[in-house]
Amino acid sequence: MYLIGLTGGIASGKSAVAERLANHGAIVVDADVLARRVVEPGTPGLARIAQEFGPGVISSDGSLDRAALGEIVFSDPDKRLVLNAITHPEIQRLSEAIFAEASAADPYAVGVYDVPLLVEAAHDEPRHYDLVVVVHADAETRIRRMMQLRGMTRHEASHRINSQASDAERLAIADVVIDSNGTLEWTLEQADELWEMAAASAHSALPD
Repeated sequence: MYLIGLTGGIASGKSAVAERLANHGAIVVDADVLARRVVEPGTPGLARIAQEFGPGVISSDGSLDRAALGEIVFSDPDKRLVLNAITHPEIQRLSEAIFAEASAADPYAVGVYDVPLLVEAAHDEPRHYDLVVVVHADAETRIRRMMQLRGMTRHEASHRINSQASDAERLAIADVVIDSNGTLEWTLEQADELWEMAAASAHSALPD
């Protein structure tokens, strides 16, 4: 399998690129989806979160109160590290199992690991990617998108951006940068070019 690590800051357009690659036939694994799975009621992950952050982050139905937990971790970097130490290993285990199964079914498949926190997670869960792709838009563009599309205030949008890795940190690990400052059509054209390159690379890497 040819494995792409796909990342980008909040409101960068990363999800649109991931969807485009999936439409082309890529096996896309969304780390955010896995992150929800590992903290479902009854999981060890949720039990550890309750132990670390207190009963206030658990809803009356026994599920995770994401808003309450978000208020804690977005305002305290140390608390965010604690949360990552709980969830990242389980997310990695699930993603590796999914890609292994897909690779066994089709060795020439293109896998895409859609992970917003690729830079942050790399310290705890090193992983080999054939290609790291960063979807990039400048901070002002992303703030405007969050205000228009998500109803956030400028302060809320800026806070979300500042709680993630910096643009410089993401760009430093990129093999390919998709510029999403422009139109959606332009972003998707770049995703199409990425697919053509990745698919060709996957088929040229003949198994032994």
